[in-house]
Amino acid sequence: MTVPKEKPEKWARAGAPLSWSRKKPSWGTEEERRARANDREYNEKFQYASNCIKTSKYNILTFLPVNLFEQFQEVANTYFLFLLILQLIPQISSLSWFTTIVPLVLVLTITAVKDATDDYFRHKSDNQVNNRQSQVLINGILQQEQWMNVCVGDIIKLENNQFVAADLLLLSSSEPHGLCYIETAELDGETNMKVRQAIPVTSELGDISKLAKFDGEVICEPPNNKLDKFSGTLYWKENKFSLSNQNMLLRGCVLRNTEWCFGLVIFAGPDTKLMQNSGRTKFKRTSIDRLMNTLVLWIFGFLVCMGVILAIGNAIWEYKVGTRFQVYLPWDEAVDSAFFSGFLSFWSYIIILNTVVPISLYVSVEVIRLGHSYFINWDKKMFCMKKRTPAEARTTTLNEELGQVEYIFSDKTGTLTQNIMVFNKCSINGHSYGDVFDVLGHKAELGERPEPVDFSFNPLADKKFLFWDPTLLEAVKMGDPHTHEFFRLLSLCHTVMSEEKNEGELYYKAQSPDEGALVTAARNFGFVFRFRTPKTITVHEMGTAITYQLLAILDFNNIRKRMSVIVRNPEGKIRLYCKGADTILLDRLHHSTQELLNATTDHLNEYAGEGLRTLVLAYKDLDEEYYEEWADRRLQASLAQDSREDRLASVYEEIESDLMLLGATAIEDKLQQGVPETIALLTLANIKIWVLTGDKQETAVNIGYSCKMLTDDMSEVFVVTGHTVLEVREELRKAREKMMDLSRTIGNGFTFHEKLTSSKLTSVLEAVAGEYALVINGHSLGSLLQAHALEADMELEFLETACACKAVICCRVTPLQKAQVVELVKKYKKAVTLAIGDGANDVSMIKTAHIGVGISGQEGIQAVLASDYSFSQFKFLQRLLLVHGRWSYLRMCKFLCYFFYKNFAFTMVHFWFGFFCGFSAQTVYDQYFITLYNIVYTSLPVLAMGVFDQDVPEQRSMEYPKLYEPGQLNLLFNKREFFICIAQGIYTSVLMFFIPYGVFAEATRDDGTQLADYQSFAVTVATSLVIVVSVQIGLDTGYWTAINHFFIWGSLAVYFAILFAMHSKGLFGLFPNQFRFVGNAQNTLAQPTVWLTIVLTTVVCIMPVVAFRFLKLNLKPDLSDTVRYTQLVRKKQKAQHRCMRRVGRTGSRRSGYAFSHQEGFGELIMSGKNMRLSSLALSSFTTRSSSSWIESLRRKKSDSASSPSGGADKPLKG
Repeated sequence: MTVPKEKPEKWARAGAPLSWSRKKPSWGTEEERRARANDREYNEKFQYASNCIKTSKYNILTFLPVNLFEQFQEVANTYFLFLLILQLIPQISSLSWFTTIVPLVLVLTITAVKDATDDYFRHKSDNQVNNRQSQVLINGILQQEQWMNVCVGDIIKLENNQFVAADLLLLSSSEPHGLCYIETAELDGETNMKVRQAIPVTSELGDISKLAKFDGEVICEPPNNKLDKFSGTLYWKENKFSLSNQNMLLRGCVLRNTEWCFGLVIFAGPDTKLMQNSGRTKFKRTSIDRLMNTLVLWIFGFLVCMGVILAIGNAIWEYKVGTRFQVYLPWDEAVDSAFFSGFLSFWSYIIILNTVVPISLYVSVEVIRLGHSYFINWDKKMFCMKKRTPAEARTTTLNEELGQVEYIFSDKTGTLTQNIMVFNKCSINGHSYGDVFDVLGHKAELGERPEPVDFSFNPLADKKFLFWDPTLLEAVKMGDPHTHEFFRLLSLCHTVMSEEKNEGELYYKAQSPDEGALVTAARNFGFVFRFRTPKTITVHEMGTAITYQLLAILDFNNIRKRMSVIVRNPEGKIRLYCKGADTILLDRLHHSTQELLNATTDHLNEYAGEGLRTLVLAYKDLDEEYYEEWADRRLQASLAQDSREDRLASVYEEIESDLMLLGATAIEDKLQQGVPETIALLTLANIKIWVLTGDKQETAVNIGYSCKMLTDDMSEVFVVTGHTVLEVREELRKAREKMMDLSRTIGNGFTFHEKLTSSKLTSVLEAVAGEYALVINGHSLGSLLQAHALEADMELEFLETACACKAVICCRVTPLQKAQVVELVKKYKKAVTLAIGDGANDVSMIKTAHIGVGISGQEGIQAVLASDYSFSQFKFLQRLLLVHGRWSYLRMCKFLCYFFYKNFAFTMVHFWFGFFCGFSAQTVYDQYFITLYNIVYTSLPVLAMGVFDQDVPEQRSMEYPKLYEPGQLNLLFNKREFFICIAQGIYTSVLMFFIPYGVFAEATRDDGTQLADYQSFAVTVATSLVIVVSVQIGLDTGYWTAINHFFIWGSLAVYFAILFAMHSKGLFGLFPNQFRFVGNAQNTLAQPTVWLTIVLTTVVCIMPVVAFRFLKLNLKPDLSDTVRYTQLVRKKQKAQHRCMRRVGRTGSRRSGYAFSHQEGFGELIMSGKNMRLSSLALSSFTTRSSSSWIESLRRKKSDSASSPSGGADKPLKG
């Protein structure tokens, strides 16, 4: 049944720190929770948390001081503020203060506006949640109260489709026996409805007057994050009643198909289990940001060293030489010695040389990231037409990190799957149904199938149900007893509730979508489950209503992996019907079914190979006497005070034996479109994908097979299910040993020693031959349970085993455990992680990972609100990473390399000039050029490259996933690349200064006068610099757009326009004190010698770069170079083919060849340069370039990361 959803609660926006209005208990840590109904005065003395939410950071009064304080936590902002203060001191400043204050104020203002906007939306979201209305019983009257005013101990009335405001003890409901139905998508990601039941003693409290008199007191466990556990006791009327999780309604659930219910508030606000699992919001920074912080400190140290050298030079010069010129070069009044002069000179040079890291760098980085975010938002190929949902970059700070992901942690339900179950095939009495065959006996594909089966004979059939094999319906109509018994079992053995709003319109409320699919299949084939009472089940069998007496339900759990019902038919015959996992049920069959078992097993293997979810169906006839005796034992076991579950399991085990096999079902949990292809493509990009799900193990494994994470070709699939520390450790050890043994058997060239030191264990495991998978459950992972791999001494053992596997599936994990697994990989592998999910149960994982992605699916918007990026389908992840992420990383790296290069080339000229100006802190350029260089002359070209550049088109990025690896290895911008850029900048500055200096020493003007003067030299050096860096960015640009052309050549034009304007008579007339050198630029640039100097400087600076890149392209090309070359060859081939078609004759004579051919093509094929190879083939093709250099660097990276932080005993390979 489809019901409208209330808009989900927006607890926390992405990036917002979560806080609550909370009073801390004055008596210390809470050891148990006490809540008395209808007694606020009693409950207030414990000072429990209120339900008021606060995610905002500022108010009107605190915004300015707090925001400025936060911004000046950034080292760069503090550094530029310090420089501004220095520039305000006239004795040391040779530059005007506006060169620093203008960009600094601009950055602070932009950031403040952004923060204020974000906080405004947080306030808006907080008010929306806090002001939601809830019906609270106060003084015997139901009153409307805001959510933030709800307190522990209040009794709340919920109505259908309302969100649960806090963690409640269910007291009563509109349904019989105190039942109610809830949807827990916001908690565990499952959209199927679940049943909760009030304890019998309170289920009759449906009347307001009775509830007003209810004064029971609950004593229970303190707040915790266990979603599936609750233990407490209700004390009322001098009796005590046990409470379990089945009696609780948790915050985040939605009441469904229940008119109303009443609940007692046990936990509120941050104490609710949902918020205990939500995790803390962490400020996320990219690896490039962290590297930048380190590099800025190094540059500052370099800047100080240069300042010290020049200051010492100034002191020596003033002492040796400057004292001789005191008459016309006197010291300032405050300067009384050469040493003090050197001290002031140090600060002057700190101001002049600070442009090695200008503030425009940080402004440009934010602009580029903003541009990349808009590209993601505007990408039509990531727009879901069905849901009308675009992709959204909810943060602008992590785009380049998308190009460096090594581990993806994915939820299953709603993320990989659509959570839609379809009855696909079945096996009945050794005959398989569900496949359709053509006239030749070949299996028909989906698109070739005829019309689906016509169920019009059945007026109660579900019109949305489709089945393609008509032979099954024929068997039903012909009265085949095995087929009838098969569907009778499906219509009886379940916990589905039925609702009939209009005659013939049935709606099933199923606890799991699997059960819903099976009961719907039985319904369509003529066995319609109509309704049930606590003691009966009514089924319409082929149009005839039959009521069965329900004697017992042997419920499903994770250990039993089966469920049974015992019913008495109208003839008085007692029969047990059972359905369950094949691994469990096949061992409980009667020996007489061996032949049928063999045929059914073959069908099960076939279904499993297709990734279908299978169940085995069986039955057993019981005599009256045996049943009565068994029922007594079951009653005694259910009343046991200790080991109740174990005793019941033993009783169930006894009766569920010697079963008669009926057949098996195969259900398809439909994957989202493109999931297998996306996983395959990301795997080729060397991205490891782990599935972390709260679903049961069988479901998770089946989906693993469906999406091709798990395959039958794998050497081994290890399953870890230990419940103690020793069991988990032993299972992990056996898995590692099995890997080593299989590797020895395969004989892949490795030499395995019998004993391996712990320091070498991981590297050897990750190099083993064969493909492995690991499946581990929440009990084995749980940090709060008795057995868990995430205990400190077992973290490495788990990680060693998991990282040696191609696929890892963690099932039955809590939201907090998901976050712990992500944190574990972050801690030891030092790799960039991405978490993707669609429900509130994924929020903690999304917040913990470096990058969080939310799927805007069927489970609310909690994941989206906490995420950094969101879209509607999992398949868009490949485009987000392989296209947008890779391009963002490439662009940012090229931007940073070029930016540091151009600024060192610009700044270091001052350093060389200091040796020729008496270390007087005189600048080479005039201050207007210094101010405009990073803001006007060179800002737009590098921005264009940082926003638009590409190495290969988007199709090639998807076609060759191996192109993604340089980002994972951090090859394009690291400390080595930084020093190369710095060396190139210093080399350029040396030539930029000394070539003009050498020329000007002897050169003359056209009229024979001396060419050398300060202003002419400054114009020549500045012009050479602008031209050289413009040519360099032309070489660095890999993808030319009209914007690139406009910005590069436009910046050059603007430079010359401003240069001539500043030396014009017009400005001199307006500002004679500021622009005194009239006509200097025109006169200087009119000299051929000056232009020859500029050309010579440009050629000498650029030619080594051109030569190096030419040699590298030919001798050691990157993989992207190879891909570009193949693309170029294809274009030439297409052009040649088009040309041949245009000039070819029109005749009927056919060529002796079956295809168009031209001379020389064979050699091209043998070279491999024209091949449209797969990613793996292409990576191995460029033996000298692609594979070797990537793999060698990967090994280096692995070696460097082999010692994990934290003093772990067993280092890991990265």
